[in-house]
Amino acid sequence: MLRALLDKFWDEDVWLPPNTTWEDIEPGPDKAVVYADYRHLLYPLPLALVLIVFRHMLEKYWFAPFGKSLGIKNTRPKKAPNNPKLEAAYQAQPKIKHKQFYLSKDEICGLAKQLDMTERQVERWWRLRRSQDKPSTLVKFCENAWRCTFYLYNFSYGMFILWDKDWLWDIDHCYIGYPHQGLTTDVWWYYMISSAFYWALTLSQFWDVRRKDFWQMFVHHIATIALLSFSWVCNLHRIGTLVLLLHDCADIFLEAAKAAKYASYQKFCDAVFAVFTVLWIVTRLGIYPFYIIWSTSIRAPMLLPMFAAYYIFNSLLCLLLALHMVWTWLILQVAYKAISAGQMEGDIRSSSSEISDSSHQSNHSTPNRVNNKKNT
Repeated sequence: MLRALLDKFWDEDVWLPPNTTWEDIEPGPDKAVVYADYRHLLYPLPLALVLIVFRHMLEKYWFAPFGKSLGIKNTRPKKAPNNPKLEAAYQAQPKIKHKQFYLSKDEICGLAKQLDMTERQVERWWRLRRSQDKPSTLVKFCENAWRCTFYLYNFSYGMFILWDKDWLWDIDHCYIGYPHQGLTTDVWWYYMISSAFYWALTLSQFWDVRRKDFWQMFVHHIATIALLSFSWVCNLHRIGTLVLLLHDCADIFLEAAKAAKYASYQKFCDAVFAVFTVLWIVTRLGIYPFYIIWSTSIRAPMLLPMFAAYYIFNSLLCLLLALHMVWTWLILQVAYKAISAGQMEGDIRSSSSEISDSSHQSNHSTPNRVNNKKNT
């Protein structure tokens, strides 16, 4: 039954152009070109674990000391007094708002009566306990420094290997001769490392700094992995490399601006943020839809016969565009506030949980609620 389901799923009429079989693009010494091997999609999984370990080593022995040299302190908030009953109530709260739990007025009154405490004492304990779950500024700095480093490396490597490729300069070469397009070793590594990175992000997202757009980022990572996997299986790696290169460009400045913000280098942060905003709009809302998606939607049908998997591939590209539009709205909000205030306020694209806290408090304030400061 499993074999029948797999055969049905990997139907050649779905995944390959007309008059093409899996045997035609199966790797082998007797083939005229080197084809992508679907079994190699397992390689990014152990590579992702390697990247996670490598990241941990960099953060511990390089980024953390560097952050401390910039004056970033790894201070932890004051611990809440030991209170088993309040701790049990805290742990029993629904896992929402990325562990930033809130109590209603009735819940505060109920706990105060049960524990023979004042409402203010309950609120204070709750605020201190919530603060314990928030990462320090140094932890946030290390996370952004790691991502900035990887994006810088991956973009540089992508430019290096694609510089002499025909399809970088003429996107029509992504389709001419398809699916019999040879795979080079440098492109193989580009795909494997990029896939491993997104697998690592998907895994580490559950213990990294929780942000307001947690699920948008999760969908983004899964969609990216699916795009890489589908394009690999269908031998559409040429257009895949262009999408990767285009996305890594702006992310370098995004992570650099965040790291500069945490290091309190406000002027540098503002300058990098301005560069990021321009690059983001040019690449994500300019080149991506009007060059990449236009090519896959308009030019590709002119140069090769269409097949079902190509529409799946193009739909995922459009899903990424929809996410870009959501993030662009968040970025423009930050840019507007930066222009109004004279400096960038808050986090960029992925609003931090602290900002989410402040927004929640402004909508659900009570006379006895302890006002938390808005951190970024």
